[in-house]
Amino acid sequence: MTNDSNKRFGIRITLPQGDPMALPHLLGSDWESYRWYTSPEARDRALKDIPREHQFSRRGDQPWIVCEPVDR
Repeated sequence: MTNDSNKRFGIRITLPQGDPMALPHLLGSDWESYRWYTSPEARDRALKDIPREHQFSRRGDQPWIVCEPVDR
């Protein structure tokens, strides 16, 4: 298993402005999540994969999130 401190290349995931999930009784306007990777190449592959239509989604559904690369 990879030590988490070796994962320096990440993706910050937030909600777009005006998303109903950002309401205070749901996720809230300051909700964010991070995913960390050991290389920029792995992160870049994930950046392409995260917003795609997933096999268990309804046809045409896509995640409505904002993904941006970050480093630590």
